Amino acid sequence: MIPARWDPFREALSLQDRMNRIFSDFQYRFGGDEPVGAWTPPVDIFEADDALVVRAEIPGVKREDIEVSVQNGALILKGERQKESELGDENVYRIERQYGTFARSFTLPTQVDASKIKATYRDGILEITLPKSAEAKPKKVEIHAA
Repeated sequence: MIPARWDPFREALSLQDRMNRIFSDFQYRFGGDEPVGAWTPPVDIFEADDALVVRAEIPGVKREDIEVSVQNGALILKGERQKESELGDENVYRIERQYGTFARSFTLPTQVDASKIKATYRDGILEITLPKSAEAKPKKVEIHAA
């Protein structure tokens, strides 16, 4: 049997995801299906060779309604999905999509070069590439003979 390698960052993300799901359940009114308040877009975070990559599902949100920032070693996503105005209260049988503001923050596991961060938004997916800083990249140390 091969021992599994423990990854504290992955464990922390898993715990955060579970907590987000627990608290998102409180957004629903007692006995009803209509969401109340903020919503939480799902996010994938993974590490490439020279960068961290964050992908968030934010369909139905305009690009100009999304804010991305990095502060004190944390990535912060904020935005708002507007409720469709053409839906009146008449003839509406069910509304399951959530509307309103969202805010997510993630502690970055490594230092990033804030001047080279890139964000793209296509087909409802926001992808943020956070290049690792030179200090965070592994360095090979040469061993000299004594």
